[in-house]
Order: sequence, then structure tokens, then C-alpha cells
Amino acid sequence: MSFSAPHHALKTEVAHWFTRLRDRICAEFEAIEDLAGPNPGRFERTSWDRPGGGGGTRAVIHGQVFEKAGVNISVVEGQFSPDFAARMPGTAAGAEFWAAGISLVAHPRSPKLPAVHMNTRMLVTAKGWFGGGGDLTPLQPGTAEAAEDAAHFHAAYKAACDRHDPAYYEKFKQWCDEYFYLPHRNEPRGAGGIFYDYLDTGNAAADFAFTRDVGEAFCAAYLPIARRRFAEPYMAEEREAQLVRRGRYVEFNLLYDRGTMFGLKTGGNIEAILMSMPPAVKWP
Repeated sequence: MSFSAPHHALKTEVAHWFTRLRDRICAEFEAIEDLAGPNPGRFERTSWDRPGGGGGTRAVIHGQVFEKAGVNISVVEGQFSPDFAARMPGTAAGAEFWAAGISLVAHPRSPKLPAVHMNTRMLVTAKGWFGGGGDLTPLQPGTAEAAEDAAHFHAAYKAACDRHDPAYYEKFKQWCDEYFYLPHRNEPRGAGGIFYDYLDTGNAAADFAFTRDVGEAFCAAYLPIARRRFAEPYMAEEREAQLVRRGRYVEFNLLYDRGTMFGLKTGGNIEAILMSMPPAVKWP
């Protein structure tokens, strides 16, 4: 498989970096599990191969703090189907592609601790680009605690953006607000964050450096919140409200999420694609 985009030269480095980020995040989550007392959760890793080229690894934990969390990495290649190529800017049916990425979703046990999503990726066809971001979903929206957590989360991602381009944060924050939105309910999925796609400034190395900072910013954005909130007491009715709120997550991911659609349309691993689904959920 041959590519002319400068991103081609970054493929090995990009794939290795996603693996290192996965390992760091898994270790950080397990360290928080250790704080919760006996029987801390541990990630179980399962590798999979994709028919047509590539594969990945699912890392999933069912623990005391994280009722379910997954940190997946994948490196896949092949040809775009005609229906999916129509969704990709400047891409023809049958075009060859190479894609690598990391995708994280955490559903905490406590309703005091927000759910969180993060992903970063690089895709190479005749062109190349990066995408990714992170967003926070408070399970008790409207509270002072939710506002405090959202402010911390956004500050960490703003700092990452500002190191590269002072215009990035507001641009990617708005993109996140517009993307993680449920039009059938006329409401946002959560408290937002940043989201970007098709990033190709003409400097692939600089775009990769920004994408690395976005991945690293997740640790600064979310881990302090997790350590602060996981042990706070909560009421049974708060748990019920959490399960209903998780339904919004399911609705978005199955109806609108591009990552879910990309995985399904390119022959990805079904369990890895649906890793984002919460372990328990209710609809009123």
C-alpha cells in the first residue's frame, strides 16, 4: 500500500505513541482503583485482527471506581467501501486507507464522578489528517460540583490548545458543542470539551505534536477530578438519575458518532466499537 501524503512517514511513530498513551492511562486508572480499597479493578486486554488488514487491542476494566472503562487502540488498513467513501472529504470509492487511533470511554460507578470520552487518531489516504478531542459528561448536570469539574476539564484542554495556536480552543470547543449534541432531544450530551477532525495545516509533524498534547491533556483534565470525586457519598436516587443520564450516551453513540460509524463501515471489531456502551442504563 503506497501513499503520497507526508503523514505516511509518521505511521510507525504514531502507532507506537498511541500504545504508550494507552499504557499510561491504564496505569493511572488502576492507581485510582487502588485508592478505593480491596479488590481493585484491573484492565483485561484482548487483541483482535481485522480481515483485510490490521487490528487492535481492547483494554477494559470493571472496577470499584470505574464500573466500566475501556481504552482501545487500533491500526487498520484497507479500501473504503463506496457508501463510506462518500462521507470522507476528497476520498474515492475503493481508495486505500491507513488509520490508527486511541479511543477511551469511562463510566464511573459513582454519580458524583463524570463520565468521560477521549480519542485521537491519524488517517492517511491520498491525503492525511489528524482528529480527536475529549469531552466530559457530568451525571448530575446543573450542580456546583459539575460546574467546577467542567471548568477544570476545559482549562486543561485550553492550555494544550494554546501551546499550538491561540485560535484552536474556541474553534474546537464550538466544534465539540455542535458535534456532541442530540438533536432529537435538543440538548448537549454533556459539558463539552474540544473536538477536531480533518486537521491538516500543511505541517504533519506539528499536527502530530498537537495531537499528542491533546492525548496527554486528558490526564491533566480528568485524573484530578476522578481522585477528588470517586469516594464522595451519594444517594440511591442519584444513582437512578445516573442510569437515566447514561441513556443519552447510548443514543448519541448509536445514532450520530462518527467513530462508531467508521468502525462498522470498515470491518472493525464489534466489541471494540461498542466498548463505549455503559454497563447499566435506564430509560424513564
